[in-house]
Amino acid sequence: MNIIEYPQHEQWAAITRRPQLDHKQLHQTVAAVLDDVRTRGDEAVADYEERFDHVRLQSLAVTEQEMDEANSLVSDELKEAITLAHANIKAFHEAQRFQELHVETQPGVDCWQRSVPIERVGLYIPGGTAPLFSTVLMLATPAKIAGCRDIVLCTPPNPQGKVHPAILVAARIAGVSAIYKAGGIQAIGAMAYGTATVPKVYKIFGPGNQYVMAAKQLVAIDEVAIDMPAGPSEVCVLADNTAQAAFVAADLLSQAEHGVDSQVLLVTTSPTLLSQVQNELQRQLALLPRQEIARKALENSNLVLVASSEEMIELANAYAPEHLIIQTNDYMQMADKVVNAGSVFLGPYACESAGDYASGTNHTLPTHGHARAYSGVNLDSYSRKITFQHITPDGIRHIGPAVASMAQAEQLEAHRQAMTIRIESL
Repeated sequence: MNIIEYPQHEQWAAITRRPQLDHKQLHQTVAAVLDDVRTRGDEAVADYEERFDHVRLQSLAVTEQEMDEANSLVSDELKEAITLAHANIKAFHEAQRFQELHVETQPGVDCWQRSVPIERVGLYIPGGTAPLFSTVLMLATPAKIAGCRDIVLCTPPNPQGKVHPAILVAARIAGVSAIYKAGGIQAIGAMAYGTATVPKVYKIFGPGNQYVMAAKQLVAIDEVAIDMPAGPSEVCVLADNTAQAAFVAADLLSQAEHGVDSQVLLVTTSPTLLSQVQNELQRQLALLPRQEIARKALENSNLVLVASSEEMIELANAYAPEHLIIQTNDYMQMADKVVNAGSVFLGPYACESAGDYASGTNHTLPTHGHARAYSGVNLDSYSRKITFQHITPDGIRHIGPAVASMAQAEQLEAHRQAMTIRIESL
């Protein structure tokens, strides 16, 4: 990791910069695959599965027999953990239900909103270097609560043509409607355009690498909605001299092991802690099965020493991290100053892993600085707010002259006439 001590503000842009790909080449590659899937449908998806996931599939759909087989392969201990996590995620998201309220803006003018679920949603679940069955719970649980009619899931198979059994178990628990064996760009294309096997959805959810992110952004131009422009995962840890170096290092590594393009950032006011964290990173890294992935991610990452807690939170807000962990003596006061973050973890025991799996909050979050403008996935992500209004003759009397006057000022005569004809009818 890069060590940066007492940086000036003009250095902050470099500190908070994410790793970049050649987006021109990236988009050309992604667009070519998407066009092929749009044209050839299932055949193209199968061809790309053979090319990228090294398996020739006879069918894209996961069968009930495969679901039952998966259930027998997952240990009771893991099933209990998945069930516990699902219950917590369900409880947290059910508390977000929209309350319909009528507002009488003027006598006789009644306005209200109604929350209506998106009828068909698509969930993308990565399964390459790590089968993210926890993401199934995070995406499908609120979709089910919202009342989405069809919950479609795509995830890459292994070279034997099988989906990881824990993904299938989680999908059954969370209420997924249908599962298809497709990964990467081709999965996004299949859900966006529809094929003979995979139904076209109205909104696509889920994390992925930069190819998946680019595919989501391209299909969002004219085909489907997407949850957010999400890419490689990231964490920022704020820590003072009260933090435990072992905890901090573990949190940094838990993010670094996601992928080589992940990024971690430590901001601290303590030179002693910074040195201790360096040592702990080396010690803990050597014990990880995914140490080579984490090691490469750490090359894109920074340990930053600043002069004050004010600078810590200011730098964190400038970074706008997907995950923000605050391990300081005054973490609750620091939390009040957070304005840009996907999800915040407070105190020494709130590790990011808790939110990733079982505390109840959603782990599908904005990355790459998009936390400045986007929220993480929540219950509202799966619905639309439709406005309604009812106006009585008394309401026309109260707002009619204003409407007619404004329409006339904008030189929209038909708009004015639509109101004046009602005024005159009274």
